[in-house]
Amino acid sequence: DPASASVRTLVGGRERQNYALADMIFPPHELVSRLSQDMTLMPGDIIACGTSLGAGPIEEGDLVEVVIEGVGRLANRFG
Repeated sequence: DPASASVRTLVGGRERQNYALADMIFPPHELVSRLSQDMTLMPGDIIACGTSLGAGPIEEGDLVEVVIEGVGRLANRFG
């Protein structure tokens, strides 16, 4: 249930953010609906929505992970 899911952001293994999807201005289903009216979304596409408070600085070489339980984990090295 996306309404009860939360997004966690970790930098270097340390949690920097943890927020409920229910707190988003536009819920995920509405973002997908609006975007898909103008473009074809394909499996693996990523919709970037910005960030909430608390992200803090990220330095070159930091590992940034975004985790949604039940969906998966996206990890990238910054820089």
